[in-house]
Amino acid sequence: MNARTLTSLDRFLAGCERALEAIAGSPPARRPTPAADIGEADLDDTERRHVAGLMRINHTGEVCAQALYFGQAALARDSDNREHLLHAAAEETDHLAWCAERLEQLDSRPSLLNPLWYAGSYAIGAAAALAGDPVSLGFVVETERQVEAHLAEHLEKLPPQDERSRAVLSQMQADEIRHAQAAQQRGGIDLPFPLPQLMHASSMVMKAVAYRL
Repeated sequence: MNARTLTSLDRFLAGCERALEAIAGSPPARRPTPAADIGEADLDDTERRHVAGLMRINHTGEVCAQALYFGQAALARDSDNREHLLHAAAEETDHLAWCAERLEQLDSRPSLLNPLWYAGSYAIGAAAALAGDPVSLGFVVETERQVEAHLAEHLEKLPPQDERSRAVLSQMQADEIRHAQAAQQRGGIDLPFPLPQLMHASSMVMKAVAYRL
């Protein structure tokens, strides 16, 4: 049986479905959570709120990652690069699901501003793709480097006994490093000043807001 060729409407509807799943914050994961066999830590109320804030930031970051990848893939000029972006997005979906599960375990919730984060990130991803695949892939490299750095920061800020959150963030960090390396190998270029600095500044705003909202 021949596979059906997707029309523009099919791709649009699939994109809408992916957006709704990301904004809702709990798409199905393909891989089991790294914390599956780890017991819950004994956290007091202050520690629990702090960990929930950190995991909400990471959940929001994964919402943004979904939007960035899909925005870039939608306008990618090379079909192989498009497939690479979609494959990376699928792994980021695992991260999103793991963070959502951890938030639920902490009796917390995702960011209330997820629709705004998604829309803005999709627009940025599409703009990067319009600049050409080398710039778009370079944007992936820089994004993943910055995400890897903030995951390292969060690993240091976690309460020592919270091994569940630590396992999730450690696997996410390893995946982000691999995504950056793969994008660079495919021809991603170093972004010119001041783009990395602007990306860092916008991420700082997102983290400050998502920690609370």
